[in-house]
Amino acid sequence: MSRRRRFLFPLGLVLILLLFARVSRGATLAERKSLTLDGARAIVAAAQAEARRLGAPGGVVAVVDAGGDLVALERLDGTFAAGARVSVGKAKTAVAFRKPTRFFEDVIRNGRTAMVALDEFTPLQGGVPILVDGQVVGGVGVSGAASAAQDEELALAGAKALEGGSVPAPVTFLGKAWVDAAFAKGEPLLETGDYKIHASRRDKAGLVEIHEHETDIIWVTAGTARLVTGGSVVDAKPAGPGEIRGAAVENGVARDLVPGDVVVIPAGVPHWFESVPGPFTYYVVKSVR
Repeated sequence: MSRRRRFLFPLGLVLILLLFARVSRGATLAERKSLTLDGARAIVAAAQAEARRLGAPGGVVAVVDAGGDLVALERLDGTFAAGARVSVGKAKTAVAFRKPTRFFEDVIRNGRTAMVALDEFTPLQGGVPILVDGQVVGGVGVSGAASAAQDEELALAGAKALEGGSVPAPVTFLGKAWVDAAFAKGEPLLETGDYKIHASRRDKAGLVEIHEHETDIIWVTAGTARLVTGGSVVDAKPAGPGEIRGAAVENGVARDLVPGDVVVIPAGVPHWFESVPGPFTYYVVKSVR
């Protein structure tokens, strides 16, 4: 056998081993993106800009990396002191489970209370994971805005500040027992920055209402009532930001509602439950503009 032939096999074996090692290394290691300090500061700035745009009374913005370690934290003037701790907890929870913290608020509301025993677990609306190209690179939590829904709205604005950033929308499930309990009292089922769902109940007539920034979509589930819409409001008075109340309606359109009816009341239109002979329940979906 020539010297040349004796060295062919070892050389081929070496090449095969190198190729195998390269493939194996590629299969076991993944390239990951990481959140920089500049990126965290951009997220904080975007959340604070949204807070100013909405006129939020305060807010603490916390940003953590993919491991849940704090990268940036800033508090708007006037925010309560505990907001810092709460916002960090929301951000860490969003990263640990890769879900918006509103998801866990709904889960616990529906009876899975054992989850509150988990360490560093803050199941309060206002924390969202930060995704870039499908990878979780961190989380942002906000606490101290006008409401839990606004906390989440500011967190979403911050999370979307990074190019290619996105936030997964969770599926919300509200069990029958929870819905029945809400209808028994007449209270909100779910509120976000984009819409609200109320399980409403009336046992008697009410005041005239005008929502300047919300469209009401009403679906009657039980009972009957007379609803008057449009016209002019008697003794109209402000009742809060974007809300007006009155004693009665003149020259409006009256409708007798029964189960199954759907009514859409655009923002700015007066509406009045003039007569409610007994328990009357209905869903209201409020679209915020």
